[in-house]
Amino acid sequence: MLPIPDRPAVGLTTYDAKDPDTDFPPIEPLTPPAGAPNVLVILLDDVGFGASSTFGGPCETPTADRLARGGLRYNRFHTTALCAPTRQALLTGRNHHSVGMGSITETATSAPGNSSLRPNTKAPLAMTLKLNGYSTAQFGKCHEVPVWQSSPLGPFDAWPSGGGGFETFYGFIGGENNQWDPALYDGTTPVEPPATPEEGYHLTEDLADRAVSWMRQQKALMPDKPFFVYFAPGATHAPHHVPPEWIEKYVGRFDDGWDVLRERTLARQKELGVVPEDTELTARHDEIPAWEDMPEEMKPVLARQMEVYAAFLEHTDHHVGRLIDALEDLEVLDDTIVYYIVGDNGASAEGTVNGAFNEMANFNGMAALETPEFMLSKMAEFGSPSSYNHYSVGWAWAMCSPLQWTKQVASHWGGTRNGTIVHWPKRIEDAGGLRSQFTHVIDLAPTILEAAGLPEPTMVNGVQQSPIEGTSMLYTFDDPDARERHDLQYFEMFGNRGIYHRGWSAVTKHKTPWLLVDPHMAPFDDDAWELYDGAGDFSQARDLSAEHPEKLASLQRLWLIEAAKYGVLPLDDRSGERLNPDLAGRPTLIRGTSQMFFPGMGRLSENSVVNVKNKSFSLTAEIDVPPGGVTGVIIAQGGRFGGWAVYVKPDGRLTFVYNVLGIQSFTTTAESPIPAGNHQVRMEFAYDGGGLAKGGDVTLFHDGEEVARGRVEATQPMVFSADETTDIGYESGTPVSTDYTTRESRFTGRLHWVQLDLGTDDHDHFIDPEERLRVALSRQ
Repeated sequence: MLPIPDRPAVGLTTYDAKDPDTDFPPIEPLTPPAGAPNVLVILLDDVGFGASSTFGGPCETPTADRLARGGLRYNRFHTTALCAPTRQALLTGRNHHSVGMGSITETATSAPGNSSLRPNTKAPLAMTLKLNGYSTAQFGKCHEVPVWQSSPLGPFDAWPSGGGGFETFYGFIGGENNQWDPALYDGTTPVEPPATPEEGYHLTEDLADRAVSWMRQQKALMPDKPFFVYFAPGATHAPHHVPPEWIEKYVGRFDDGWDVLRERTLARQKELGVVPEDTELTARHDEIPAWEDMPEEMKPVLARQMEVYAAFLEHTDHHVGRLIDALEDLEVLDDTIVYYIVGDNGASAEGTVNGAFNEMANFNGMAALETPEFMLSKMAEFGSPSSYNHYSVGWAWAMCSPLQWTKQVASHWGGTRNGTIVHWPKRIEDAGGLRSQFTHVIDLAPTILEAAGLPEPTMVNGVQQSPIEGTSMLYTFDDPDARERHDLQYFEMFGNRGIYHRGWSAVTKHKTPWLLVDPHMAPFDDDAWELYDGAGDFSQARDLSAEHPEKLASLQRLWLIEAAKYGVLPLDDRSGERLNPDLAGRPTLIRGTSQMFFPGMGRLSENSVVNVKNKSFSLTAEIDVPPGGVTGVIIAQGGRFGGWAVYVKPDGRLTFVYNVLGIQSFTTTAESPIPAGNHQVRMEFAYDGGGLAKGGDVTLFHDGEEVARGRVEATQPMVFSADETTDIGYESGTPVSTDYTTRESRFTGRLHWVQLDLGTDDHDHFIDPEERLRVALSRQ
């Protein structure tokens, strides 16, 4: 039962503390059982099985290599095929649908298995460890917060330092972040990065700095108390951002393309012994083009994409090494169980066939804007602060060698098999050994509890707990030939589904990850299933469904049983539709057609702001202009890679800008400055209609009088940014407009209020101050 109930001492109570019979037992700090190890869990993002040098890949990972030499490599460790589901499964020891994370938080629905809400009957591992006396800290990515709870006002039940069990959190909320200019939180407080890209800032280095500092302080102040550190950098999720000096060593290494790279990777994997000698290279699917079929003019750009990614992974591994060095310097490495999970799913194929300079282009269905000519013109900028880049589908497939498919494809091992290292010198004697028992990310929590000598709790914070669904891996530490104990596991993501049972796997690929709309997607009952015998087919290369139809039917039935048991049903293969909360059925923080803002509000995600995409809207603000004039941002949503802003130029003129993916920018500016005094300024955007991503007319007003007209020829229909936010009276992150920098963005006059309304025909272009609040509240 957690928290452990306090028990009052019984016995003689004296009247006078000076009485010689006065005696009480000493106050003892809460500690786990003697010998409980420190725990460091490292979870990288979007790294395929065949990427790291530790598992035969082309990206050098000396820290992972070092830990593997002193620990154990697991070549049949599995994830869920997508980031947030894997993370929630890891942190709870339960299957991802059991904890409401059937997909990512941004596509949550009202179905229990896809709601993004973790039931309070499934407490996270960090909470269990904290309530048993561990110090707990998380650094990096948290993608487990429901989108309607992600504003600076929470609620914070799903945040790491709220209900997540971590006493310390430094990182970001969401699926990805700009490595050069991230939106950070310290606990639940928004903070700015300590330096700029020009000053050498990079998120991974910052996270490592914080983690190393925390571990040192913890051991300095509480040397006898073990810690649980969860280090989850945003790397190597797109955007692939890395300092240029790390890229240059890889120049020319990938000029032969992804087909040749896969062959070389499998050869290295066999040399290392991380795959069986009889492993076959799986065939290329028709949806993935051959390297020789790619346009010649695109190949230099494509090779550069892979050079940048390889550098990004090595850079990340280097900073992971700083944590290991710190443990060694503190002389606690031998007493620390280190899990180094090289990827939370397979490599990401969300960058389209040609890759992307700004990955948001594909998420908006606008990848065609990035023409070959455009990509070539940006080749030298890949990985830099001016990019938001991703690599081609072909590279993602190669990074999963020798397996089929990639991230999101939960049916096949390419989406779910991730190389993993466990290092614990005090307990593991077979240094450098290989383990091939089937294991899964839900096995981590029970392994840590067993290693610490702690029972699985039956009651946490007054709520009875459901059983952990994973299986401890501790039995594998001593015996490489031990019979596997986790012998049944279902998989499912966006309709891609599979089942593993005692060596056999039955799988069906339903949906292609990089297609927002898949024209070839069949009804679920028409999906073609495949059958593989893992005893002699490590890579799922030989489909045996025709030879063993009875076995296939048995496993299909078993998948359905497991799906019903763990909340997988109903199957849901929608993607774009689920970004819309009304269609998905999830709550929204903001309701209605109007929203009021006040100066200083900021770090508001897109889910915390009225949705203005594909519709007309207006923006009204009351300001005081000093005699010397005014400049700065009134409101900005998004940033350099897509968004819009209403601001005042340095010459005092009201301006509206709509930035389409950092590729096209449409600006409307008033002819004259805003005069001194109290004024109401307004922008109206009249959407053309007739579908998604259309343009519209812009009109600017001073106190109801028109001062400018302009035109926006195209808009972003689905999402502005995965990490940039909405700010009032300033702009954080990267700037929407090139007219100012974020450091120059603060509004220099007095900003009273800002009102965002859907539609454009209110109040004759002017809001009566007496009516403002009443109207806004009625609309909300």
